Amino acid sequence: MLDELDRRTFLMGSAGLGLSAMAGGALAGCAAEDEPVPAPVAQESQEATSELAEEAPQPTQPAEGAPQVYFTADISAAGLLRAFEALGVEPQGNVAVKLSTGEPGGRNFLQPDLIADLVHRVNGTIVECNTAYGGRRGTTESHRQAAVEHGFTAVAEVDIMDADGSMSLPVAGGAHLTEDLVGAHLADYDHVVSLAHFKGHAMGGFGGALKNCSIGIASREGKLLIHSAGASTTSWGSPAQDDFLESMAEAAKAVADHMAGSMSYVNVMNRLSVDCDCDSSPVEPDMADIGVLASTDPVALDRACVDLVYAAPDGASLVRRMESRNGAHVLEHAEAIGLGSQSYELVDLDA
Repeated sequence: MLDELDRRTFLMGSAGLGLSAMAGGALAGCAAEDEPVPAPVAQESQEATSELAEEAPQPTQPAEGAPQVYFTADISAAGLLRAFEALGVEPQGNVAVKLSTGEPGGRNFLQPDLIADLVHRVNGTIVECNTAYGGRRGTTESHRQAAVEHGFTAVAEVDIMDADGSMSLPVAGGAHLTEDLVGAHLADYDHVVSLAHFKGHAMGGFGGALKNCSIGIASREGKLLIHSAGASTTSWGSPAQDDFLESMAEAAKAVADHMAGSMSYVNVMNRLSVDCDCDSSPVEPDMADIGVLASTDPVALDRACVDLVYAAPDGASLVRRMESRNGAHVLEHAEAIGLGSQSYELVDLDA
């Protein structure tokens, strides 16, 4: 049981450790030229990794019936398929595979040869929405060209879901949002596979499944609505950091409610830069790749990824980025509004 290990030793030789379970307790837009970046919640100082690990919340026994998160250290097309197939999910009808096509100039996005087999396995359409910060993906035409340049159109059809505008999804029980504005083409799909590159993020601290299914599926107007914590569809606003994180959780729940359970989630933990795929000049990673994780619970999945970063002996930079933005608060709010659980069982597929 992983509760017998601390977070620093957790990942050492992970493929051979026989991992079986971990529970946790502990993000959001992109740092582009026109997008606001909040002041750090805590100073991103240069504390040693060991000091960060000592401050991190320690794992506890997972609650009975906690969702399973499947893990493999094999970051390859075969490993990606193995993690997805462990879910036992067989998507039916029109399947959307939501990923980031990546801002031109950057190298952090998931590569087409890595994701192609999974996309073909589910007979999926790659889906994206336009950015709200301008850049090379700010219009449908330029976004399609970026998808061509990055090789995604050679894998499958690419649908820019807000090419024909937005559709409104109700937000139940939100503290900030009453609606979530998503790409109108979401209505065309029967199942969504969230295929996210887990990494740092200039505004949210980290980006994983929750960011991919909130800001990632939001139309341009919806992105602004999330960033402004419900105040505007035309400007970024200046909400408190926690309000922004909570809005992201609320938008992700609106999408999950709309899909009525027809969603599955995969996070790839490679090229773990402190910066997002949406950054055209991301900082090079200074930590080793970790693996592929999959779950039917997006909160459990992102929580497990955060825990693995804390466990890594070389994760100090990404830990500082997450803590400086209070990133784990998105998980707390997502759990509080019923999107998922921060308690989970981690199943090692390599054991």
